[in-house]
Amino acid sequence: MDCYILLGLARGASPAEIKRAYRRLARRYHPDINPGDRESEAFFRQIVSAYETLIDPGRRREYDAGMIRSTDRATEPAFEFQGFDFSQNLGFRDAATVNELFAEVFTPPAGAWTRPEDGADLHANLTISFGDAMAGGERRVTVTRLERCTACRGGGQLKAPDAMCPHCTGTGSVRWTRHHMVFTKNCAPCAGTGRQQSRACPACAGEGVSVRSEAVPVQIPAGVADGARLRIPGKGHVGRRAGRPGDLHVAITVEPHPLFHREGDDLRVVVPVAIHEAALGAKIDVPTIDGPARLRMPPGTQSGQRLRLRDRGAPSPRDGTRGDLIVEVKLVLPRVIDERSKELLREFGRINAENVRKNLGV
Repeated sequence: MDCYILLGLARGASPAEIKRAYRRLARRYHPDINPGDRESEAFFRQIVSAYETLIDPGRRREYDAGMIRSTDRATEPAFEFQGFDFSQNLGFRDAATVNELFAEVFTPPAGAWTRPEDGADLHANLTISFGDAMAGGERRVTVTRLERCTACRGGGQLKAPDAMCPHCTGTGSVRWTRHHMVFTKNCAPCAGTGRQQSRACPACAGEGVSVRSEAVPVQIPAGVADGARLRIPGKGHVGRRAGRPGDLHVAITVEPHPLFHREGDDLRVVVPVAIHEAALGAKIDVPTIDGPARLRMPPGTQSGQRLRLRDRGAPSPRDGTRGDLIVEVKLVLPRVIDERSKELLREFGRINAENVRKNLGV
């Protein structure tokens, strides 16, 4: 029987929905509610197996991937109801509702699952200068991460002399009462064998991980852009109980440059030009990230006009190809001081009497 169908759930059901469905069915088919009904008891065991499969994230992933069957644990219930114990007098204040009772009895205890867990990803920020972004190179970012415990090599357990399990005193099961109801279940530390051949690592308390700070090297590709995110595989938190480590994601912040403005892989720079250079044309030196370069400016260049220098822009972090340098012309008028300069400008205006505002309709 399919676990989802058995519990009446959709495949995308949340853990809360799984618990609600399980409690609803448990209240209906529990052996204590249906004494002597073997069909209800058998169905209840299937409900338990389906719940234990879907409530554990690792088992659920394996089940959804077809790696385990829905009946793998149907014949081995995690607990067994043993009857009632009325030797203790419980007050009304300590009484539990039915929902609370089944939540405590049927929810797997913390630490019961010993399967490997994938480590979580880490996130860090790294600020670099504009020049460093163009050149690339190695930088380091300090992170505090969980790493594999060196004492137990990430397993969380250390070998110990074969001895009786102290948790269950060698019985292989543990017993507890809840408001006159008595339950037993397999002992988790010894997996129901009654013998304990290993013990929790004291260095990591059985988690298989320890905390440390580390300066992780980050390779910055030449031409990395502001806001880029770099992934360093395996440098996140290590997985518990020898699980797969997560990744480190580094968000890059590139400081602005006083001259260059990035537009994709192109760079834009505003260059002041004298009026006679723009009118007559000239060869001028302009700044680039590689040093000064010579630009030919044609006669009649207008203020705001953009000229292009090929392959003088930012390198692409994908394939290393260079963008272009876009030179935006900004005309700078001279400070007219002497009368000779004023006369020359008046003569220039008489010779070139074109109405430059004719498109404005004035």
